[in-house]
Amino acid sequence: MLERTVNLEVNLGFLKLKNPIIAASGTFGYGDEIRNYIDINKLGGFVTKGLSIRPSIGNPPPRIYETPCGMLNSIGLENIGIESFLNDKLPIIKDLSTAIIVNIYGKTIEEYGEIAKRLKGIKDISAIEINISCPNVKQGGMIFGTNPKISANITELVLKNSEKPVIVKLTPNVTDIVEIAKEVEKAGANAISLINTLKGMAIDIHKRKPILGNIFGGLSGPAIKPVALYMTYQVLQSVSIPVIGGGGIISYTDALEFLIVGAKAVQIGTANLINPRACIEIIDGIKNYCIIHKIKDISDIVGSLKT
Repeated sequence: MLERTVNLEVNLGFLKLKNPIIAASGTFGYGDEIRNYIDINKLGGFVTKGLSIRPSIGNPPPRIYETPCGMLNSIGLENIGIESFLNDKLPIIKDLSTAIIVNIYGKTIEEYGEIAKRLKGIKDISAIEINISCPNVKQGGMIFGTNPKISANITELVLKNSEKPVIVKLTPNVTDIVEIAKEVEKAGANAISLINTLKGMAIDIHKRKPILGNIFGGLSGPAIKPVALYMTYQVLQSVSIPVIGGGGIISYTDALEFLIVGAKAVQIGTANLINPRACIEIIDGIKNYCIIHKIKDISDIVGSLKT
């Protein structure tokens, strides 16, 4: 009979998670919307939809388009704003026994600092994820994340204005993602998460117009997994802080690939939009894999790549 006890707990240094599965920003709402579908407490953590100083209506529709093995989205970081989140959403989710990570973005460097100040001292929030990687906004987002110095400056500013651990989410739409990773590590980032979406577009051949209202959007889903996995591998060779991998993960086997190359945890994104139970099923799949292979601790998998 197989031993059923498996320790899935992972340690990011600044935060312990009951398992390595984190629901990615933009695919899980603010947490309250999905509570009727799954037990969020079973997750290692989840990242809120990106929050700005003031509410934002995002980009004009159409904003989503399905592609072969993926999805283009151009939501444009529509959100309720930091004040509404703290007043209306956080009270609903604060009792969850899982890590609540708040994703933030600003149209200016200073706005990142202002949002960080609003999160200072709020014990129900486990960490901040800095979004400097969204390709679908005209100000901020990826514009900052493609510049190593600005990425570092934003990281320093957020750390200065809040006592929360800081995770920096990187864009793949750069020549050298390793350079950005090194700079945010030097600036004091506690962890790095990658990747955000790849730039893409689609055309309506009958109207001869872009399908997305914003012309272009971000490509996510299984199509980007090989790119995400390689970039995660690259960054892991160059930094010493924890790395959270993600991009195109839809199954436990996908998640295991990222863990094997060395990611401490993984983020599940587009899969949540296809199947609200995706995170739970991936957790169960990893546990069963460990049982079958007689692995008692997930740490024996992390970084076990043989080259």
